[in-house]
Amino acid sequence: MPHIQVTNTIEVGDGCPLAFIGGPCVIESEDFTLKMADEIRQVCDRLNLPFIFKSSFDKANRTSVNSFRGQAMETGLEILQKVKDKIGVPVLTDIHESQQAAIAAEVVDVLQIPAFLCRQTDLLVAAAETGRTVNVKKGQFLAPWDMKNVVRKLEVSGARNILLTERGTSFGYNTLVVDFRGLPQMRELGYPVVFDATHSVQMPGGQGDKSGGQRQFVPYLARAAAAVGIDALFMEVHENPDVALSDGPNMIPLANLETLLKQIVAVRNSVETSL
Repeated sequence: MPHIQVTNTIEVGDGCPLAFIGGPCVIESEDFTLKMADEIRQVCDRLNLPFIFKSSFDKANRTSVNSFRGQAMETGLEILQKVKDKIGVPVLTDIHESQQAAIAAEVVDVLQIPAFLCRQTDLLVAAAETGRTVNVKKGQFLAPWDMKNVVRKLEVSGARNILLTERGTSFGYNTLVVDFRGLPQMRELGYPVVFDATHSVQMPGGQGDKSGGQRQFVPYLARAAAAVGIDALFMEVHENPDVALSDGPNMIPLANLETLLKQIVAVRNSVETSL
C-alpha cells in the first residue's frame, strides 16, 4: 500500500499520522514568512501532526501581469533556508521551469509541480532527477486515472517518493468542483494522496484581473476528504487572508487553523477506527 519517506523525519501513507502541508501562498517577506512558519509549527506540534511548510518564491501563473509574484528565486530560497534553520521544519515550494529543479532542490525538501504544468515532461524529469520528494498536483483538466502517465514519467526518471494532490477539476467558467472518487483512484497508482482544500475552492480568474475563492467551503471539503481517505492535507494559511498578496480569497485564517485541523483529524481517525 502507498507509503513513502517524504523527508528524513516524515513518512506519509498507510499507518502514518495525517501530514499537514501549509503556509502562505507566496513569500511576501522574510519576517512574515518566518512568523507564519513558527505559528503553524506550534499548532501542528500541539496536535502531533507532521508539518511541511509551503510557500512559493514565485507565482508564475498569476492572472494579471500586474499581480505580485513573489521574490527573486535566490531571495526566496534564502528565506526558505531560514525557515528550515530557525523554525526547524521541512519546506516545499513550486517550480515552474526545468532549470529551477536542481537549484531549488539544494534547499527544499519537496518540489511541487503546479497543476497546470503536471504534463510538462522536462519539468517532471528534472524534478525526479534531483532525488527529492515530488508532489504533483493533478491538472484541473485531467481525469484521476490520467495521472498514471505523470507517475510513469517520474518513475522512469528516478523518482521514488511521489505525492499526488487533488485540487479540483474545471467545471465551466471560473469554477472548480471536487470529485472525491479521484482520491482512491489516484491512490491505486501506488502513492499517497494529498487533498488541497484551499485551491479546490479557488475561482480561477473569478475577479477579472485576479482569482477569487470561497474559503467558507474549505472546512466542508477538508472534512469530506478526510472521510474518503487522505494521507496528507494541503491548505494555504495566512494571518489575514483579506490583505494577502496572492490567493487571499481561498486561504484560511491562521486563527481558524487549529480548530479545523482537530476536526479533520477526528474524522480521519473515526473512519480508520471503524474499518
